Amino acid sequence: MRSVQRGFTLVEAVIVIAIIGIIGAIVAVFIRLPVQNYADSVARAEVSDEADLALRRMARELRMALPNSLRVTSDGSAIEFLLTKTGGRYLALEDQLASTFPILDFGDSTRTNVTLLGTLSEPIATTDFFVVNNLGEGMTPADAWGLATADRNIARVRTALPRNAIRPVLELVNNPFAAQSPSMPSPDHRYQIVSGPVTYACARASDNALVLTRYAGYGINVGQVNPPVGAGSVAPLSRRVNNCAGIFTLDTAAQRSALVNITLALAARSVDGAAAVSSIRLVHQVHVDNTP
Repeated sequence: MRSVQRGFTLVEAVIVIAIIGIIGAIVAVFIRLPVQNYADSVARAEVSDEADLALRRMARELRMALPNSLRVTSDGSAIEFLLTKTGGRYLALEDQLASTFPILDFGDSTRTNVTLLGTLSEPIATTDFFVVNNLGEGMTPADAWGLATADRNIARVRTALPRNAIRPVLELVNNPFAAQSPSMPSPDHRYQIVSGPVTYACARASDNALVLTRYAGYGINVGQVNPPVGAGSVAPLSRRVNNCAGIFTLDTAAQRSALVNITLALAARSVDGAAAVSSIRLVHQVHVDNTP
């Protein structure tokens, strides 16, 4: 017997395609919004993490700033400070051990050795600086930014010292403390070891993006230079900044501490990198010790 094979007509195929299209459109209406909301949430979470990481990084180093070394540009787009790595007490003439170990001499410029009391928590390198009684920018001779001037409170380190060294003797390149006018020793005989200046600055890049960048590895300048010249380390923290102006503000009304306000607004972008869909704004305050 011959079998009869039956298919479907063109009309039936068109009807089925039309029905499937209608059902797909209805489903898309209900699915599109939740999917878009999920994509936006992912984008906002990503940029929030980026902003939080940048704030934490800046706050950690700001707390290690040399007392009274913070300075902010007039438009608030950059902040600069001297980064400390360790500190403690130095041997002074008033100490009972002064006759046995070298002291920090504020009268004889030929004596360039100084005894550091206690144990070093961090190693000291020949690229570091020895600072005593820093009172801030323009407070000559107690201004560590005045490295290039004769009347200053900062000296280059000549010999390196290892970590955990007990009562080590630090050799300086010279003794500028004996040339201070007037003499400005620390009331508590305290010192700080500075590794160098650090700048966090926001500026427009060549691709027109506003980029927040960390600069380090450059020289100490009397005046603030933005961006720093000759930085050996340039590390972008974020390329999504909405506005560079007013990111940093500095309040030094308190005598013993400074308050740094950081306002960071970043744009969250869609998954495919298209236009910004929203933005987040985080505000963080950092207390910085100003007691030298």
